[in-house]
Amino acid sequence: MSSASQTLTGRLGVHPEATQGKSRSTRAQRWDRLVVMTTTPPRAVAASASDLRKTYGAGDSEVRALDGVTIDFNQGEFTAIMGPSGSGKSTLMHCLAALDTPTGGSVVVDGVELSTLNDKALTTLRRERVGFVFQSFNLIPTLTAKENILLPVDLAGAKPDQEWFDQVIGAVGLADRLGHRPNQMSGGQQQRVACARALVSKPSIVFADEPTGNLDSTSGAEVLGFLRRSVDEFGQTVVMVTHDAVAASYCDRVVFLRDGRIVDELRSPSRETIGEHMTALQVGSAPGGDL
Repeated sequence: MSSASQTLTGRLGVHPEATQGKSRSTRAQRWDRLVVMTTTPPRAVAASASDLRKTYGAGDSEVRALDGVTIDFNQGEFTAIMGPSGSGKSTLMHCLAALDTPTGGSVVVDGVELSTLNDKALTTLRRERVGFVFQSFNLIPTLTAKENILLPVDLAGAKPDQEWFDQVIGAVGLADRLGHRPNQMSGGQQQRVACARALVSKPSIVFADEPTGNLDSTSGAEVLGFLRRSVDEFGQTVVMVTHDAVAASYCDRVVFLRDGRIVDELRSPSRETIGEHMTALQVGSAPGGDL
């Protein structure tokens, strides 16, 4: 048996000598079962960046907002992007969401390379494949909650999927507020309208820029809980920029930026571990060593 086979069978509690007397086909069948048991299929990628760069100014005044960022965002995951002020986190999100044009490198969203699209095609992609949730809600004040939610579908000239609409409205708890305009709703309710609007067109990915920044803790928890549910129950992909360790603790993954570069990341983060990493970024080192 190969050293690789011995290592894997040993880890699984199967002694290598236990298979010596068996036929090749029997050993192969057992090996196949072991491989299936220990292999998790990789998730598909919803969006990615490769050597992404964004600079402002030139010469002595040049600022590198992004300095060679390469990253994948997997489907069905909730990711937070964090970092000190000026680290490039918002610039990264804007380039990923086709709201800004990078200086160099590439961005792929839902299998489409953004640099190959003209302005009209980019507008269509943003409307149909990307959802947005902004800190300031960005609702149209003259429209009702329902009209705001269905705006992306109306702009696309499509008919809403009523079953999906009802499902989203039920998840955000807005059934009794659909006829209200933004000035008749609380901040938390307005942000839940924005979240529903982001999901109603069934986008490939949702980008949320400080979605709880203008909310009290209770309303913020409601919005974060909905984003978490959209991932767990609807299989949505969410990428959120935040400075708040509590908000980031709702995520599956936290990516840390500093000076336009990815310097660290956490899986299954807690408020405490996120706080430790953010403190380390401020002083220029990571818990595991130098950045």
